[in-house]
Amino acid sequence: MFDLSPEEITEGSLARALVTLAAPLLVQNLVLVVQQAVDLFWLGRLSSTAVAAVGLALPILALLFALTITAPFVGTQVLVSQRIGGEDVPAARRTAATGLGLALVLGVGGGAVLWASARPLTDLLTLAQGGAGGEVTRLATVYLGVLALGLPFAAASDAVEGAFIGWGDSRAPLYISIATVAVNLGLDPVLIFGWGPAPALGVQGAAFATVAGYGAGLTLALGLALAGRNGGMYSRAAARFDRDELRELLDVGAPVAGQGAVRQVVRVLIVAIAFAAGGAAGLAAYTVGARIASIAFVPAIGLQQATQSVVGQNLGAELPERARRATYLGVAIAAVGLGVIGAIQWFVPTAIATTFAPELTDRALAFSVDYLRILAYGYPAIGVAYIFEAGFNGARRTRTSFVATVLQFWAVRLPIAAGAGVLLGVGIDAVFWAVTISNISAAIGLALYYRHEMSSGMLQCATERATAAD
Repeated sequence: MFDLSPEEITEGSLARALVTLAAPLLVQNLVLVVQQAVDLFWLGRLSSTAVAAVGLALPILALLFALTITAPFVGTQVLVSQRIGGEDVPAARRTAATGLGLALVLGVGGGAVLWASARPLTDLLTLAQGGAGGEVTRLATVYLGVLALGLPFAAASDAVEGAFIGWGDSRAPLYISIATVAVNLGLDPVLIFGWGPAPALGVQGAAFATVAGYGAGLTLALGLALAGRNGGMYSRAAARFDRDELRELLDVGAPVAGQGAVRQVVRVLIVAIAFAAGGAAGLAAYTVGARIASIAFVPAIGLQQATQSVVGQNLGAELPERARRATYLGVAIAAVGLGVIGAIQWFVPTAIATTFAPELTDRALAFSVDYLRILAYGYPAIGVAYIFEAGFNGARRTRTSFVATVLQFWAVRLPIAAGAGVLLGVGIDAVFWAVTISNISAAIGLALYYRHEMSSGMLQCATERATAAD
């Protein structure tokens, strides 16, 4: 049902290609969201300190993941898709091997940096968030130190997934994610609470379970790749250092890594601003809204990854007009889909908030209801922004996505949140509106710029560059 050949992507129904590629990726992202929820479920039964420690560590992890995992993943996906579209399988294999090698190097380096700097980073973040200190900081440091061991596995697994998606195979990444999450969730209660002969390791056990999941995912990823899936994605001939290939892959992937880092830094700052503007109730509402939004955006993320592959393969096949139509079709699907999700959220915000956080105070619940409704106005816009970014990324214009994110977060979201929310005394509502206004601004800006670049021949140039690389 979810099998797609390169010919179907470049010659068949675009709607079918987008939906067929996106469906397993959507499920994959939902699986990862479930993993986070279940981790919190078990840690919440250990202690509130354990939950706070992991919460303190997550921004550091998200930033490091953006810097070490994103570049090889996106670079591999985009370049492989263009080369498969151009029917240059040896070049696609070379890209896949280069992406895997880069991921291993970045994963090992990033893991070493995380292990060495876990304590200073948690101390710094603790200070930025008002000084949690003590046991929370100690447990967060332990958690990060263990996860440093798993970073090379996570980076390598994602690079292999990027090759699969670029090839037009989105089922393999789903299988890999299910294996990763299944091992993690199965070991969580055993290692956290010490069931059977296993010792009770608490937060450290949760981290070891996550590392084991990464290892299982990488094992399955390499097994699927080396077993000859998609006609064989790796070969001995491709497994050699190629400086030009590495430079090209970084040229595509590095701006997206920077994009992720920009987002994470601002999100950390917004947490501090939300607390300053609305106190504990405002911060709780912001946290609830952020978690719910991360689930609501899952369809757009899956569709974004699918669109990048469809655009890339059609450019590699010298079909720029079809790549343009794929982008606009993806925009329409994302806008309508997230619009429906936003409408549901707008009409029943109280039920949604209490489902995710039943113990909210009356003030925090009131803030959460306000935030969920304000967020809903921007849902179609964030879907539009994601897919236009995919249109640029598939054409190797990842710097455009990076600049758009810098403007969205640093020129719009942060100034409105800090200026109106704190300096002008408007309060937490200004922080909420800053998020939605920045999402709408990003969508409008990307749409206008995409149209401008179309008239300037962006896709024709991208096609020439893709075919010249072959």
